[in-house]
Amino acid sequence: MPGSQQVILIFLFALLLRWCITYHSHSGQGEPPMFGDYEAQRHWQEITYNLPVEKWYINTTDNDLQYWGLDYPPLTAYHSFLIGYVANNIDPSYITLHESRGLSSESHKYFMRLTVLTADVLIYLPAIIYFVLNNQASRTETKETNVFGFDRKHIVLLTTLIYPGQILIDHGHFQYNCISLGLYIGAVAAILQNSFVVGSVLFVSALNYKQMELYHALPIFFYILGRYLPPKGFCLSNLARLLYISFTVVFTFFITWLPFVKNLKLLTMVALRLFPITRGLFEDKVANVWCAVNVLYKLRDTFTNAQLATICLAATTAAALPSCIDVYLKPRKERFVISHINCALAFFLFSFQVHEKSILLVAIPVLLHFQDDPFPCFWFLIISHFSMLPLFMKDNLYLAYWITLIFYTLATLWMYPDILSCEKQMVDETQKLRKQAKVKLSRSSKSKSLFTRLKKDVIYYCENHFSAFLKYDLWLVRLFYGSVIGVIALSIVSGFLEPPKKYPDLFPLLISVYSCGHFIVFYLYFNYKQLCV
Repeated sequence: MPGSQQVILIFLFALLLRWCITYHSHSGQGEPPMFGDYEAQRHWQEITYNLPVEKWYINTTDNDLQYWGLDYPPLTAYHSFLIGYVANNIDPSYITLHESRGLSSESHKYFMRLTVLTADVLIYLPAIIYFVLNNQASRTETKETNVFGFDRKHIVLLTTLIYPGQILIDHGHFQYNCISLGLYIGAVAAILQNSFVVGSVLFVSALNYKQMELYHALPIFFYILGRYLPPKGFCLSNLARLLYISFTVVFTFFITWLPFVKNLKLLTMVALRLFPITRGLFEDKVANVWCAVNVLYKLRDTFTNAQLATICLAATTAAALPSCIDVYLKPRKERFVISHINCALAFFLFSFQVHEKSILLVAIPVLLHFQDDPFPCFWFLIISHFSMLPLFMKDNLYLAYWITLIFYTLATLWMYPDILSCEKQMVDETQKLRKQAKVKLSRSSKSKSLFTRLKKDVIYYCENHFSAFLKYDLWLVRLFYGSVIGVIALSIVSGFLEPPKKYPDLFPLLISVYSCGHFIVFYLYFNYKQLCV
């Protein structure tokens, strides 16, 4: 089957899967007075379409910031305005100022769902396809075939596009993460192909759509810096290119923020809206370190918000710094993608005001790294989806959570039949040891007795390493099964049992702590992979 037909089939299947999720409930459906994230997105369309740009982020009688005030960067506002313009042409009641609050008719729900699907089709899905088909950083052989003769890259593409976390958050819960994440993926793909200017424009656009893209900013900054200003000297031509990239970044920011830079007071107010310290360390139970620590030691009773923000900044910097330094000193493409996992995990685990769905910012670089290290990436993606279960249950997406999780797990196991088996790893390790043995034998003396002794030494070496590898791998697979059993048990308990009246948040807290423990281990593992392998 020609490659283009495979891509089209995968694209259509990914689209169908997303469309099926749109028939489920969304965030805040039928839950006044705030109505959830669905209403937030609709309200931003109402505000941006009906009010002048200078009043989008300012509290006025027409724009009550306590009712889903706009708190994302300008590109989100421009996108909301565009959808508002289309909505007004379809049915002005969708965005009538003040009167449209809480609107969620069937026709409007269909319209809103279609806007997310359109963003996925135009930005996220093409970005994933482009990255997978043009990835030059992978160390995995991409010509081997798998299921039904599909090329390995097409298997990777399908695995990436059916990740349930992004699908449920955008098409179930209701958000437009597909735009910022798609721009980010495009930026990574461009940078890996040495198109630093294009990559910079795409990433700045992603950052100006959602400020959470700061999770990915440090690896990009240090990688480009390492390429053009290495610690062992630089040349003027490299410095000129770096200045050109810097100018591109500044110019892109300037164009995006142009309506707001005219007034310093307005610019300050918008910036404060984007980084609200007053919200506190965390809101709902989230699978990061601070929420876990807060179980035993009440941080918010001891420190002020400003102090906690400072502590978070210091902890996040310390956690992200090893990965950043490494990618600066050794700016290699294979380390670049892993550094995004490590820095994003550092932000998720230690930064201020983290949301459950922010784990998507870690999951996406894990998806990009999947083809190079399938087993731990597969494990992580299961846990990341599970960590958002309390949010899914709040949105009545419990059934959708189970269906997508089971489907993703079975589909991945089908496409990667050896992902949990020791057999393939044993074959790979045996081949590696045989190569090492051949090298040693080729360097041996011409003496037959010496050759015989060396041969015995090599066989002994292979047997020792092989048995050690096998023992380690078996324990790892057992840990995986134990981890998944915990996921299943907590998922069932959360859905079917009532928590004790004394501890109404018991199950969400258990899920967050359980997931946090996994994420800490994954943080250590991926840092090891970047720094030591």
